[in-house]
Amino acid sequence: MDPILNRMDYLQVGVTSQKTMKLLPASRHRATQKVVIGDHDGVVMCFGMKKGEAGAVFKTLPGPKIARLELGGVLNTPQEKIFIAAASEIRAFTKRGKQFLSFETNLTESIKAMHISGSDLFLSASYIYNHYCDCKDQHYYLSGDKINDVICLPVERLSRITPVLACQDRVLRVLQGSDVMYEIEVPGPPTVLALHNGNGGDSGEDLLFGTSDGKLGLIQITTSKPIHKWEIRNEKKRGGILCIDSFDIVGDGVKDLLVGRDDGMVEVYSFGNANEPVLRFDQMLSESVTSIQGGCVGKDSYDEIVVSTYSGWVTGLTTEPIHKESGPGEELKFNQEMQNKISSLRNELEHLQYKVLQERENYQQSSQSSKAKSAVPSFGINDKFTLNKDDASYSLILEVQTAIDNVLIQSDVPIDLLDVDKNSAVVSFSSCDSESNDNFLLATYRCQANTTRLELKIRSIEGQYGTLQAYVTPRIQPKTCQVRQYHIKPLSLHQRTHFIDHDRPMNTLTLTGQFSFAEVHSWVVFCLPEVPEKPPAGECVTFYFQNTFLDTQLESIYRKGEGVFKSDNISTISILKDVLSKEATKRKINLNISYEINEVSVQHTLKLIHPKLEYQLLLAKKVQLIDALKELQIHEGNMNFLIPEYRCILEEADHLQEEYKKQPAHLERLYGMITDLFIDKFKFKGTNVKTKVPLLLEILDSYDQNALISFFDAA
Repeated sequence: MDPILNRMDYLQVGVTSQKTMKLLPASRHRATQKVVIGDHDGVVMCFGMKKGEAGAVFKTLPGPKIARLELGGVLNTPQEKIFIAAASEIRAFTKRGKQFLSFETNLTESIKAMHISGSDLFLSASYIYNHYCDCKDQHYYLSGDKINDVICLPVERLSRITPVLACQDRVLRVLQGSDVMYEIEVPGPPTVLALHNGNGGDSGEDLLFGTSDGKLGLIQITTSKPIHKWEIRNEKKRGGILCIDSFDIVGDGVKDLLVGRDDGMVEVYSFGNANEPVLRFDQMLSESVTSIQGGCVGKDSYDEIVVSTYSGWVTGLTTEPIHKESGPGEELKFNQEMQNKISSLRNELEHLQYKVLQERENYQQSSQSSKAKSAVPSFGINDKFTLNKDDASYSLILEVQTAIDNVLIQSDVPIDLLDVDKNSAVVSFSSCDSESNDNFLLATYRCQANTTRLELKIRSIEGQYGTLQAYVTPRIQPKTCQVRQYHIKPLSLHQRTHFIDHDRPMNTLTLTGQFSFAEVHSWVVFCLPEVPEKPPAGECVTFYFQNTFLDTQLESIYRKGEGVFKSDNISTISILKDVLSKEATKRKINLNISYEINEVSVQHTLKLIHPKLEYQLLLAKKVQLIDALKELQIHEGNMNFLIPEYRCILEEADHLQEEYKKQPAHLERLYGMITDLFIDKFKFKGTNVKTKVPLLLEILDSYDQNALISFFDAA
């Protein structure tokens, strides 16, 4: 039976980071547990529930932002010591709130992830991993890409230390000491790691991972190689995974998988007879879920899922029923409890209103005094700008700790804004004069009351690069705004991949000159997404990319003084040639550029475009027929006289129009790509064929694949 869970909001702290809330172990089976949480104000708070009210056990003074919170202790004993990571320092508290450890790691970067196992401490900053034992440095590793999370397989079960790093380049790195034992490729950038069942599963080697594009998987980490157990694709297009826990919420004796996502979705997966998980429960919260735990907080014997959200709410999804079946005596007691709660909330509300008035008066006085400094209120923004492989679009997610009033989007490059189902904001467009002020897009999203999270979808054009800016204005007084900038890169629709097809016909661009490894790496970072900002270790590096729109590929190999770029799409090579020449000229570096063009690659790219173009032309044709067919249907009274093809169009009219609406300018985009391909093919031969473009567009309007290929060959 699927669980029935009721929502209970316990309290709100400051803004929270990923994995900063834990439940302390219970004193006895199914007894209430204390919640400990750390926030961006640097406050660690431990509280428990008593008679429906949250009571603080302890609360620390503010300090640096808390990036991680973990529980530790002597192995094979209850893990009830509280460890926090803030800036480059680790602090630890007892369950009563007494600080017993302050360890300054002296790392140059702030700590991003932490794992505790007995006296072993595993830390990672953006690119650096460190292992300490009893606060003494043991091992160190410099990663080629950003480290999002770190974990260690259970030492008490395996009698070996096996740390695992989740790295942004879609790889899990399994370490032994300071060396990589092996790498595991995963289907998306991994954001979170967790031990299966909380202890590594039956073997002690089972590791769960969640990715930023919403995929979930289980891998067994053996001493020699990884064994992929299962993987859940993100079919429902939900948010990225931020937190995972294992807890038996269904009550069948088998631990379930609890998952929290960055779009506010909480999910429960159960393991039936098969070892593959099945979704049993999901609930949408209004903001991203930063931590998730299974336990018992609100009332003895009632299990629940406890989550913390970005803005600091601690919420329980409890098995305790809201409406209880009870006798008259119990009903009276319940009503009395409810009356007390309402009275307490009224008092709290009055106190808060009085406090707000006081603070408002203080603010007015301080802002009007002659010595007043700027008193602009600050607010946190949690933003994410990522490329989606499925529809070759960018997702821009903006989350604010308070309600958003409006968001202004401005771009100095041509981009399309796509519809998002989850988005309830009203959008209005302003006319732009791109020639005089470089504005290609000005759009305002006006949000409904209590909207703290806004998701936008954007599609860019390769070869056109610049900056997208989001001006975020929350509903706070006095009015204030923050600007966030996002770079649209020249090859913006390319995504990192682990391998490419070397049998495809490839065009090659070779650069040589007096440039350093760091300089050529900075050019690649400028041109392509998902490349680490720091140059990787070693003298030479190879990156593979895939175009998410066309499925063409790119191989880049570069070292000091030389860069070689290979692609099956001439337009990709042409964009790289233009941009790299421009960047080198800016830095006054003399580049020698040579290229080898493979004629077969043009036909190969046209064949890749063909199914997409054919589908879009057919869709446009069907949508054009809908109105005329509907008129005929009204005139005739039925549609029996129509041929099956037209009947099918009428039956699917809503779906077809919805799909057509979701893909604005899709056909024009494909026409543009074919036109660019045509111009680029002859540009490398030194011929200008722009005068023949109108003829090419005529052929595209009456599209036939063979006629198009013949035109390319004959021109």
